Amino acid sequence: MIRRELPSGRVATAVAVTALTLASLVAGSPATAQAQEPVKWQPCRTYSDDDLRSLITSDEQLRKFRALLGRMECGTVSVPLDYGKPRERQITIAITRVKAADHKRRLGSLALNPGGPGGAGYLFPLQIASMNRVNAELNDRYDLIGFDPRGVGYSTKADCPAMGGQPPEPGPLTKAAAERAHDSGVARNKACGTSDPAFLGRLTTLNSARDLDRVRIALGEPKLSFLGVSYGTWLGAVYRSTFPGSVGRMFLDSVSPVTFRLDDFEDGHAAGAERNFGRMAAWIAERDGTYGLGSTPEKVRTAVLALRRAYDADPKHYSDWQMVADGSTVAMLAIQSAPDWPQVAQAFKEMREGGDTAPPALKKLLEQGGMRPPSPNAPERFNATTGQAVFCNEDPSRLGFPKAWATYQRRLERNPVTGRAVPFTAQCAGWPLPVQETKVRRTKGSLVLSGHRYEAVSLYEWTKQMHAAIGGTVFTVDDDVHGSVLRVPDCAAKLVSYFDTGRIDRGCDGTPVPEK
Repeated sequence: MIRRELPSGRVATAVAVTALTLASLVAGSPATAQAQEPVKWQPCRTYSDDDLRSLITSDEQLRKFRALLGRMECGTVSVPLDYGKPRERQITIAITRVKAADHKRRLGSLALNPGGPGGAGYLFPLQIASMNRVNAELNDRYDLIGFDPRGVGYSTKADCPAMGGQPPEPGPLTKAAAERAHDSGVARNKACGTSDPAFLGRLTTLNSARDLDRVRIALGEPKLSFLGVSYGTWLGAVYRSTFPGSVGRMFLDSVSPVTFRLDDFEDGHAAGAERNFGRMAAWIAERDGTYGLGSTPEKVRTAVLALRRAYDADPKHYSDWQMVADGSTVAMLAIQSAPDWPQVAQAFKEMREGGDTAPPALKKLLEQGGMRPPSPNAPERFNATTGQAVFCNEDPSRLGFPKAWATYQRRLERNPVTGRAVPFTAQCAGWPLPVQETKVRRTKGSLVLSGHRYEAVSLYEWTKQMHAAIGGTVFTVDDDVHGSVLRVPDCAAKLVSYFDTGRIDRGCDGTPVPEK
């Protein structure tokens, strides 16, 4: 669910006449009583290499990706916009399928979701299977199913004007500037939410779960296995709670909170980042001869706090870079996960030394976090309108300015090193559509909840809370990297074995902390 996951990207809901109750979850969707048409298969789109560059990391992955494209099938599934009125307006969900390579030992279909809300999953199976040899084994015994949730990519969608506001002025945020930003956000939210309320109000996780079950039926599958990352874990939990008899094996990596409030969500991120900075500070202190930031974690913390204050007092305008570095830049460096610690420490060192040109380590680190601009024909990776609508349709906080400002100030006080990395926001303030909260519940069946012990994006505590609410097996990854299981071969091998056998042990090491 994450909105920012530097350097891998920034990371990171239907108007109902009556409130959703637990009873409606037990009963499932009204769609279960309706006849479901099969998938409408059609020729797949073609993509140039440039179209695919934003989805892959190497020429070797591109070669494997293209081989999978040659086996991919493409189609659409028709679903009701409003499941309370299933015979009225229909919308389409775009899906892909890569059939199991070992058809005789096939175990079924495995749907995959990369996160969001608003994340596109149409080509996600190909991204996963081309990433490494271990992941490719998922396709041995499973048909891999990609899908764009409603409101995203090739599925039916509606786009509001740009949802982002103006970037803040460098330096500490003033109360007056925060109030202007808040008022501007309220105006944008009202304009968006009222532009197409019939559609936007029905962008919810529960409706996406209902859509997913329609996909299962259209595929002719008695059960659908599921792999979700980040926000995809919330979608998986809701799907499992709503349709317990429809789920095969389910693996959820970097688990979402069991209840959602945007202010609590952001507080959790900030607290997790401040806590994990202690690990970074200890790592840097052990290498004081290289970075000169202090020989103990406390001295490193003091040095970084002083650097943050200095850059807030005197933001740096570089002669060779458009970016202006201030205290939030220092805080952003301080929230990075372990693989980037050497570069972060070098950036801190160079920022202390000063100069008219941008510190090379800072420039390299922040530029590698930017997404490659997609070509015009590239598939959509993220839909901001749907991301906003799903968040805000499900967020009961929707803070007014006084509460939002007080929350922000408290966050800065509690998290002095990293608090500035989480910008002031009342993201859902003024959203004009009703709040629709969804509850999850304990059900039977095979489930793995993968939590990362030191992660700041999806806190390890959230994994334990979700486990208490819905059951399953906790799988602990001993790292701080969001959704890393598929990127670490030893961890991925355990995931693949789980989907093949239904059995899994208690964890893996995850992404290692750099030695140098």
